[in-house]
Amino acid sequence: MFCPSCGQRQISNQTKFCSRCGIPLGLISEVVLNGGTLPQLAELNAKKKPLLSRRNGLGFSLIWTLFFLLIMAPFWGIVRVRELAGISAVLGIFGGLIMMLSSFIFLKKDAVRLMFDQSGFPAAGQPELRGQTEYQSLPPQQSVPASVYAAPQTGSWRDTNDLIPSVTEGTTKLLEKDETP
Repeated sequence: MFCPSCGQRQISNQTKFCSRCGIPLGLISEVVLNGGTLPQLAELNAKKKPLLSRRNGLGFSLIWTLFFLLIMAPFWGIVRVRELAGISAVLGIFGGLIMMLSSFIFLKKDAVRLMFDQSGFPAAGQPELRGQTEYQSLPPQQSVPASVYAAPQTGSWRDTNDLIPSVTEGTTKLLEKDETP
């Protein structure tokens, strides 16, 4: 099996993570075993969205407000029925606000539905199953060519006596002093 992210050949099909880029391969092997699809996702995508959802309620409240403010109030103003024009504006504003608040309070939020392209991977702009792609399990591979390394120049060596003594050396010396009678 090859890693779909970096192309690294894997030692066995039971490998859980790519040895080069660190992408989780457990899900990929399950997709390969099921012929390019996941049965769990087919069940999720088969479910229909409910008609009464928070998103639908907010959309309806926006349409309600715009209809009464931009269509009904000017219509009644053109027909010269000023009372109905005022009622339409008030009904549009307050009715839309009440529907928006009740949508937030009483209606459930829609579940995220994943859309897949023909390759079996999430379509562009859709959340992925394993999280965001910019966060890998392992850091990217780093390599430095051997030609960059050079032998140290004469006099560039530091003597170990030049280094700052560590805390443990001072503690060890204090312990040695306490032990001598």
